Amino acid sequence: MTATTVQPTTLPTTATARERKVVPPIGMGRIVGVELRKMFDTRAGFWMLMSIAILSVLATGAAILFAPDADIDFELFASAIGVPMSVILPMIAILSVTGEYTQRTGLTTYTMIPRRGRTIAGKGIAAVLVGVVSMFVALGIGALGNLLGSAIVGVPTDWNISVTEFSQIVLAQVLGMTIGFMLGVLLRSSAAAIVTYFVYSLVLPGLLMLLAGVQSWFADIQPWVDFNMASTRLFDQTMTGEYWAQLGTSGLIWLVAPLAVGLALVMRSEVK
Repeated sequence: MTATTVQPTTLPTTATARERKVVPPIGMGRIVGVELRKMFDTRAGFWMLMSIAILSVLATGAAILFAPDADIDFELFASAIGVPMSVILPMIAILSVTGEYTQRTGLTTYTMIPRRGRTIAGKGIAAVLVGVVSMFVALGIGALGNLLGSAIVGVPTDWNISVTEFSQIVLAQVLGMTIGFMLGVLLRSSAAAIVTYFVYSLVLPGLLMLLAGVQSWFADIQPWVDFNMASTRLFDQTMTGEYWAQLGTSGLIWLVAPLAVGLALVMRSEVK
């Protein structure tokens, strides 16, 4: 009787049976696209963006109706539109960050993209893009208002804003939007960030002016530490080398340093 030898079957190990699938990281372009879409997804975000066009039209109409005929020019419409824009754009930047925490979507977002810095960078790029595009939309509405207003009152059409001046206005609006973005990163609460922004933009300038009026030493350094004063010059003055230096110095104090603290807190904080 012949014995039959059975060779044992070699079973594949788990490591060789299943190959780990390498998933490429999500690109920054896709992150920015998602963040832009998220700005429109909620009703608050949608109407906040729509209000830019609506208020631009209303401001243009008010300028035509109530401004003296001699003042009808492109600068008038740019100034009229710039006032509501300076309020709305920072609110959009704040909500773009705090929405992750107020709507409790941060856990999903930071799970899909574990490197939180890339997500915050995507939100910042998306906010700046919205601000720049909004300013060009406002420019178009203001240009139509200038043509219509000059035709109604019968005065020559005056295009008294140069490309450089418009670029400074766009930069001023983007800086204001960046302040809102910084507060959103630092506080991560919509209500707290919005209240803090209005205190910063409406209350703090008056306090600093009062302090400069009673303390001569502070009057000398105020242009170097007052970011509101430095950025406001972008709207109505020719920027000199000293003005640019004051804008950069005050920006380090009120924008860069708090943003760095906020980013550090975002990286370390627990997301629920």
